[in-house]
Amino acid sequence: MSIDVKVPVLPESVSDATVATWHKKPGDTVRRDENLVDLETDKVVLEVPSPVDGVLESINAEPGDVVEANDVLAVVKEGAVNEAKEDKPADDSEQEQPKEQPAKKAEAKQTAESKIDTGSAGPAARKMMKEENIDASQVEGSGRGGRITKPDVQNVANTPMEERVPMSRLRSTIADRMVEAQSTAAMLTSFNEVDLQAVMDIRKKYKDQFQKKHGIKLGLMSFFVKAATEALKQFPIINASLEDKDIVYHRQQNIGIAVATERGLVVPVLRNTAAMGLADIDGAIRDYAEKANSGKLGMEDLQGGTFTITNGGTFGSLMSTPILNMPQSAILGMHTIKERPVVVEGEIVVRPMMYLALTYDHRIIDGKDAVLFLVAIKDMLEDPARILLNL
Repeated sequence: MSIDVKVPVLPESVSDATVATWHKKPGDTVRRDENLVDLETDKVVLEVPSPVDGVLESINAEPGDVVEANDVLAVVKEGAVNEAKEDKPADDSEQEQPKEQPAKKAEAKQTAESKIDTGSAGPAARKMMKEENIDASQVEGSGRGGRITKPDVQNVANTPMEERVPMSRLRSTIADRMVEAQSTAAMLTSFNEVDLQAVMDIRKKYKDQFQKKHGIKLGLMSFFVKAATEALKQFPIINASLEDKDIVYHRQQNIGIAVATERGLVVPVLRNTAAMGLADIDGAIRDYAEKANSGKLGMEDLQGGTFTITNGGTFGSLMSTPILNMPQSAILGMHTIKERPVVVEGEIVVRPMMYLALTYDHRIIDGKDAVLFLVAIKDMLEDPARILLNL
């Protein structure tokens, strides 16, 4: 019996998807719930599993094709597992073949190498051309009489060839959002620096107890999330967004954490951070990072954010101007921590310092509120007791 493999019901606000990667080809044995193909939407990758055990009969959509919910992606022949070639027991002649494999492999390698035109190359250059699969037509000889030398081949081997690939759905969406932010919002960035000595001391003092009780390391980001949450309460305009001519004030602090993945930047959202403790935040961030890197984030993980924090310091950035995550009105940029000499109570001391950047939409946020918001975060991080006391 042949079973259609269809595009699943797509997440809300997603109208279509792009076929990204097939993990099986026609004729392959498939198992029930085994992932057959990845579908890429604007924000997440969806896996489409086989509905039954069987053999993949046909594929109806190629990589790059745009599909909609309930479109037929492939056909699986149910219960045909034993008919698949890879599942057939090898006969006697097939069992004897491995004894002849080395000779055949050597012969195949020799045949492939003979197809490489080495031209006037010397012995060392000729050997490298065969290893690197480089033809004489690709090399300009610099030796006597145009003879190809080993350095000539090395130059070609080290020269990257041009590759052109279409943008992924996620990368295309990121590009559109960046252009939208640049062309729509009146973005302005304010900077400050924060002394993280107090936070570092707390993490050092309580890290073992914290991990023993909660099963997770006491991270740095959770302090920033809590400080930002309290600051958003004090300055609700930073947590607002602009819709047409209306300013929408959000009663709940939903903070997105920018996560870099191989596919691009995603921003999963921590909802109602005012009700979360440090362990809750650290655990949620860890879970989101794992899901993001394995392509398991759902649309529900990425929606509803009112403010974003991005940490370029993870990659060594000393200072940057983050771009708004539309339709949000502000984004906080963290940067790398550097030990620098600073003056504390008239004394020069070395402290772990970080530059902070707040990019905001000047259409609805005044510079005064933006600067005071940034100062509030700085004050709470330099004296974390303020977070507990809501000061």
